[in-house]
Amino acid sequence: MNVTAIIPAYNEEQTIANVVNCVKNVDKIQKIIVVSDGSSDMTAEIAKKCGAEVIELNENIGKGGAIKAGINKCKTEIILFLDADLIGLTEKHILSLIEPVIENDADMTIGIFKNGRIATDLAQKVSPYLSGQRAIKRSIIDKIPNIDITRYGVETALTKYLKRTSARIQEVDLPEMTHLTKEEKLGIIKGVQERLRMYWDIVKTLSNYNIKKESK
Repeated sequence: MNVTAIIPAYNEEQTIANVVNCVKNVDKIQKIIVVSDGSSDMTAEIAKKCGAEVIELNENIGKGGAIKAGINKCKTEIILFLDADLIGLTEKHILSLIEPVIENDADMTIGIFKNGRIATDLAQKVSPYLSGQRAIKRSIIDKIPNIDITRYGVETALTKYLKRTSARIQEVDLPEMTHLTKEEKLGIIKGVQERLRMYWDIVKTLSNYNIKKESK
């Protein structure tokens, strides 16, 4: 069963090439879609040169909207979500995310950084639902309402929905992998502002994203 990789990206010219090139080496990935979410740098151009299909959004609409734009162009039953700022991504990481879903051992996997950097390892250990590294069945994600307006809360919405519907979630260790922090990419002041915005989106999603438990 083939898989589409969707990579939302906002000004990730430093790392996007390495991420796309790694995904290209995995035979089970049928298509790579990079969604440039209003990027003002060379993210879209670099992704195209690496062989990804690129969706260029004119303005920044948030991670949830970018993911939804990618889903709309996807035709496979399994979707892999990866952040564009990953460092240390390997083919083994990708296979560990997609194989449990391909083999129907899980409805969604969540990748957890391990032995990468203390800051990112600890953040994901404490709050694994924030991880952007996931594989999920298309038949499930199509049922999730309003995913496009969740912005940074998209991962929280995914986890919350699957837990409410008693779906099978499997956490997967991603050893020696990390990502650039917002402070590293944007500087201390802008990075902290963006982090606070992320936390606010997550709080809103936890408070307002109400989904009734499906009857069996």
